[in-house]
This record gives sequence, C-alpha cells and structure tokens, in this order.
Amino acid sequence: MKYKYALIFLICGTWLMSRADSVNHIQKHFQENLSQIDTTKIAAFFDSYPKFSPYQAQVHLLYKKHGDYIWYNNKGLVEFAYALHKQVGQMRQEGLPVEIPYETQWEKIFEQNASTIPNLESELLISCMYFFYTTKVFSGFTIGKSEETGWYLPRENASNVAYIDTLVQGIESKKEFKHDYFNQYYPLKEALKKYLEIEKNGGWKIVKFEKEIKSFHQGDSSTTIKEVRNRLFLEGFVKEDNASLVFDQTITDGILAYGTSQNHDFENKITPKLIEMLNVPVESRIKTISVNMERCRWISPKINTAQEYIAVNIPSYKLLYYRDGKPILVYKVVVGKEFHKTIVFSGNISYLAFSPYWNVPTSILKKEILPKIKKNPNYLENQNMEWHDGQVRQKPGGSNALGYVKFMFPNSHNIYLHDSPSKSFFNKDKRAFSHGCVRVEKARDLAIAIMEKEANWSIKKVDEAMHLGKENTYVLQDKIPVYIAYFTAWADGSGNIAFYDDLYNRDNALAKVLFEN
Repeated sequence: MKYKYALIFLICGTWLMSRADSVNHIQKHFQENLSQIDTTKIAAFFDSYPKFSPYQAQVHLLYKKHGDYIWYNNKGLVEFAYALHKQVGQMRQEGLPVEIPYETQWEKIFEQNASTIPNLESELLISCMYFFYTTKVFSGFTIGKSEETGWYLPRENASNVAYIDTLVQGIESKKEFKHDYFNQYYPLKEALKKYLEIEKNGGWKIVKFEKEIKSFHQGDSSTTIKEVRNRLFLEGFVKEDNASLVFDQTITDGILAYGTSQNHDFENKITPKLIEMLNVPVESRIKTISVNMERCRWISPKINTAQEYIAVNIPSYKLLYYRDGKPILVYKVVVGKEFHKTIVFSGNISYLAFSPYWNVPTSILKKEILPKIKKNPNYLENQNMEWHDGQVRQKPGGSNALGYVKFMFPNSHNIYLHDSPSKSFFNKDKRAFSHGCVRVEKARDLAIAIMEKEANWSIKKVDEAMHLGKENTYVLQDKIPVYIAYFTAWADGSGNIAFYDDLYNRDNALAKVLFEN
C-alpha cells in the first residue's frame, strides 16, 4: 500500500512540476511578447490594413509615447479591450450603422483561445479600432464635413491625439467608455433604442385613408380607424389594440398623446395630415434620429452647464431662453425661406436696439426696393422709408420690419433676432418667410426678461424705450450666448420625441454620408 501512495505522490509531484513549468513558460512567453513595440513594423501593418490608414499618425504617436503593449498584460487582454469590443458591436445604438472594418480579424482576437496570446498585429488592430470608434462616436464628422451641411456652430477641434494620453494612463483599471455629450444626445439615444426595437419586430404598415373622406371623428367606424389604432399601439400611444373599427375614447387619447409628442394639435380627429405623419416608415425615423445624434456630437458639452443662453431651432420654429439649465421662455419664431436660409451658427447678444431703424440690405434694395421705386416714386414715403448715406432705411414705428426691438449679436452673416409687425405669420404651422433673420413672436416679453435681469428695468421702462420713436440702444454688461441650430428630431427625456420637417433638405445628404461610412 505504501508503494501505491508513493507512486501517487510521484505522479502528482511530476504533474505539479510540469504545471509549474507550464505556468513559468506562459509567464516567460508573456514577458518576451510584452516587450517594447517594434515601431519599425507599424508601417507594414497599415499596408495590410489600409482601411485604418486615417489613424496611422495617431498610432505612431501612441507608441512613441508608450512604447510597450497597452492592450495586454501578463494575463492576456486587459478588461478595457473587452469593453471596446462590446462598444464597437453596439455602434448602431449610437446612431452609427457603419461597417466594422476587418470585422473577421477583429472578432478572432476575442475568441477564447486567442485572447491570451499577445502579438503585434492584434495590438495594433485594437488600437486602430479604438481610434475608429472614438472618431465616429465621440467626435463625429470633421469640422469641414459638418460645414458642408451648413453647420457653422463653433466646434472643438477634437483630435484622437487628445484620447491618447487618456488611453495610456491607467488603462488596466478602465472598464468602460465615458464621454460627455450635449445633453440632447442621451434622450435621442433612448428614442433610437425604441425605434430599433420596432424595426426588429417588423415595423408598421401603411395606414390607408379614403380619398373622399376629409376626417374621422369620435363615433365613426372604418378600417382606417382600426389601422390607426394598431399604428398608435406599435409606437406606444395606445396601450391595447383590440382591433375595433370604432373611433372611441382610446383613439382620441392616443391621437392627443401623439399630437403632444409631435407638438401638433390634430383636434381629436383623424386627418390626412395625421395619416401622412403616421405613414413615415420606421426606417426613416431611425435615420432622422441618427443624423440628429451626429449633430449632437458637433456641440460642445460645455453648453450643458451654461448659466444663460438663447437657442433657436430652425426646423421647429422655436426659440428657447435658458437660465440655470432650464427654458424659462419658449416662443415661436419665423426663419429664413428656402432662398434666404437662416445660417446655423452662434454669437453673443451684446446690445438691444429699441425703436430701431431697419437698414435695408443691399441685396433687398436692388432686387425688391428699387424696382418698386421705379414703378411708384412715392414708394419710400408710403413705407416710412428714407435715403440715408446712399442706402435706404425704414424709420422707427409700428410698420418697421424689425418691429420695436432687435437683439444684436454682431456677425458676418448679418443675422439677428427681432420683433415683427406681421404677427399673423406666427399662427402658421410652417414659418419660413424671412430673408434670414429670426423674427420672435413675443419679442417684447423677451426684452423684458433680459432687461429685468440685466438692469432691473420695469415693464414700463422697456415699453417707453420701445416706443420712443427714435433708435436707442442698451449695451449688455453680461452678453448672452445665442445658438442657432438645426435639429429635425428632439426628444424630451420622458420617452417622447418630436420630428420636424427637414426645412432646408439637409438630413438626406447627412444620412448618406453617415450610413455609408
């Protein structure tokens, strides 16, 4: 018996020694393979992986700063590599349905048997994928690309070099990606998740509407009503679909909820306009959300902590005055028509001009005013206009095109916010009528809010300045940032998302580049 135990101990001892030798061999293997990166071989890698060539300079800089392997330690891949692998696989949830370059090679790195074996090719491929991901998801298109879409809001010139220092500092302790975005990004991402799920389940069918019917009301019966019920159910505005043909209270409540989400009043009726909006395919809604998430990447997250600013969203025809992160005023606006597009840019309101002159721009003078003067020599007098220093200007007063106050943020585009005597335009759903400037529905109230905070002016004092009959200005001590932006989708954080008409036809061009890259 003692010989038997001796044999067992001998076998176990031999196995343990063999196991120890194996562990030592693996550790030695790692030590040998985790030596400094041979940077002379980086160029050859990009010959084999040309789709990653845009990141070649960053990769060289990365390993110049940190010469060792960064994605491996003596146990194999670091946890942050697995986090990157997960995030790359979820890029569609970030509004980026892009093709993953070298996806087969990428997936092989994370196979169970391969994940513990470090090699230069895998190391460089992971680094390139990191730069691919951060470029697409964190930064978005280059500044030049965004300006091609008419976006001139200032952008931080984000470079992947900025991510390198973060990458090489304590990478083994990192477990997830953290990046700050403009606040609107997050509710849009939640909305995208909802619509991707609807798409996965087959989307929704087209609702048919009888041509001879103008509208359906509560109590009516029709297959159209049944289809509307199902459509509202799929998007979550009706809790249950009982397939009834009758326009009941459930349909009324669903239309009200849908209208509220879209900032549109359907007056508790099924109308052609409602059907038109319901029939937009879910794939189109996904594209719209995606391009607006891309636009969010172009806005500095610093705006999230701004104490005060004014934002104008062109497609929604809305102005919002923010203080301490919350909109205290929301007004309708009129923006530029197709041939006089309002520019997407930012500035700072530096002064208010009360009872202003309107200095007619040269383009309007040549194209519109001079032909009218030629036809009617009394045109200027009839319009309360006059010649001044070789230009035409309109005198202050109730008929002045700028109304009683303008909010000036000097810029090369000659665009500003102002009052308007043409109040009827604010009652229209589509409000693109101006020559580029932004007309504010309740400019007086906006002026009161600004001047009360700025100089403790009373309402009476603001009204006196507005009706003085001659231009008078007030220079602000605290300039107010103004952002004129272009968002065709806006989510409120409560699960609701409004879609707006693509007024200047910018979404499709952006989607084409976004979805093909």
